[in-house]
Amino acid sequence: MGGKRSVLAVSVMFFLLLSCINGEDPYRFYTWNVTYGDIYPLGVKQQGILINGQFPGPQIESVTNDNLIISVFNSLDEPFLISWNGVQQRRNSWQDGVYGTNCPIPPGQNFTYVLQVKDQIGSYFYFPSLAFHKAAGGFGGIKISSRSVIPVPFPPPAGDFTVLAGDWYKQNHTDLKAILDGGHDLPFPDGLLINGRGSNGYTFTVEQGKTYRFRISNVGLTTAINFRIQGHKMMLVEVEGTHSLQNTYSSLDIHLGQSYSVLVTADQPGQDYYIVVSTRFTSQVLTATSILHYSNSAGSVSGLPPGGPTTQIDWSLNQARSIRRNLTASGPRPNPQGSYHYGLINTTRTIRLANSAPIINDKQRYAVNGVSFIPADTPLKLADYFNISGVFSPGSISDNPTGGGYLQTSVMAADFRGYVEVVFENQEDTVQSWHIDGHNFFVVGMDGGQWSSASRLNYNLRDTISRCTVQVYPMSWTAVYMPLDNVGMWNVRSENWARQYLGQQFYLRVYSPANSWRDEYPIPSNALLCGRAIGHRRS
Repeated sequence: MGGKRSVLAVSVMFFLLLSCINGEDPYRFYTWNVTYGDIYPLGVKQQGILINGQFPGPQIESVTNDNLIISVFNSLDEPFLISWNGVQQRRNSWQDGVYGTNCPIPPGQNFTYVLQVKDQIGSYFYFPSLAFHKAAGGFGGIKISSRSVIPVPFPPPAGDFTVLAGDWYKQNHTDLKAILDGGHDLPFPDGLLINGRGSNGYTFTVEQGKTYRFRISNVGLTTAINFRIQGHKMMLVEVEGTHSLQNTYSSLDIHLGQSYSVLVTADQPGQDYYIVVSTRFTSQVLTATSILHYSNSAGSVSGLPPGGPTTQIDWSLNQARSIRRNLTASGPRPNPQGSYHYGLINTTRTIRLANSAPIINDKQRYAVNGVSFIPADTPLKLADYFNISGVFSPGSISDNPTGGGYLQTSVMAADFRGYVEVVFENQEDTVQSWHIDGHNFFVVGMDGGQWSSASRLNYNLRDTISRCTVQVYPMSWTAVYMPLDNVGMWNVRSENWARQYLGQQFYLRVYSPANSWRDEYPIPSNALLCGRAIGHRRS
């Protein structure tokens, strides 16, 4: 009891400190117990990771600027971390929940995350970031609603559903990790899940004539998916925290790590309809279904689920280009989102990032600009804070693609308040998906072939979408503009979790010499210390 009391006391002191910083923004408290448990998502018994006995884990419900106090008790027999896909943690990479910034929570111990969803709205998810835990579950949805004083550009829906979909393996996460550690890529997935269940295992109930919001995230490991609802159209309204043009779609491609919100009106005869997800850009197509159940349903689903797109890259690319920003909508603050004229700002730097799949030391690895990331013995954020030499070197990854492949704890140096052009270049025959922690970026262009300076002539510099995860099609490129407005050590990674695990990631060190709380919060008083940081004192 004494240990738990001391943790609680430290946490309360930290909360009071943040109260002074953040004013009177509301607090929401969560207590999570992370355990193993038997799950049967594809009809085969597996060792899953549960949060409070749930798979998927409990939903986080919040409002713009809320402070989230999430106390995580690790009841596994191995270290554990949770990260927050898309929640930016302004000035607070201490809470990012990846090994580059946080020490893992040891077995039998607790860590309390303190996050503020500062100036954010939208749909996101959390997931376990350590080892290959993501293949065992431990993920859940995050919903950030707008404050009551901020107008939302559509009427309040009658209901709000979270859809966590993605590929799944029947093998336990430890077996999958062993395959990767042995220098091999993963096999093709065994199936798809919707909210932790296989086909027809989950039901969404609606009333005829009413409109509902579906928040859809691809939480899978290796494949893009297509989402559709039999007989119904979907109006896109939000993309990872940005209100979008309200285009209507019959189906949506959702790449790894991406999140979308759509409005669906129950305007069909009262019966049951298929909700379908299927894999995209794969030679074998996997499909899973859920049920859209009308409360006055006169019959269950019948026949085959509706098929997805029959064309591949061109169809998906055109759809991606059609997803644009709603310039007349307000964001989390009471001003139009379009008032930020991203296209009129001069970029200060161009960073070109190319993925590759080198064989290093006779093992399959994945790399960015020729560098395959290997974790250090100490979280990079702690090494940076305590000035521990020999852990990493800023500039250990180039701004431009290079040949070959080698192992390195790669960190790219960047200046606070810079404004960079990042070009993701994909010369492989598979679709890539990239995420940058702590930041949103403007997707100004994507196309096939090789990127060059002439490609800028076709950038969308007026109303492109702002998001944190973007796809790059085979033999293609995607360009983004990104304000470096968040000091910290931030993970840049492939959302294909096998590629991420085998090195397709690095860290972006956004640095401010001011050393001011205005730019970055101090190290938390409850921060765990590990590796070469043990014995250092938190100031």
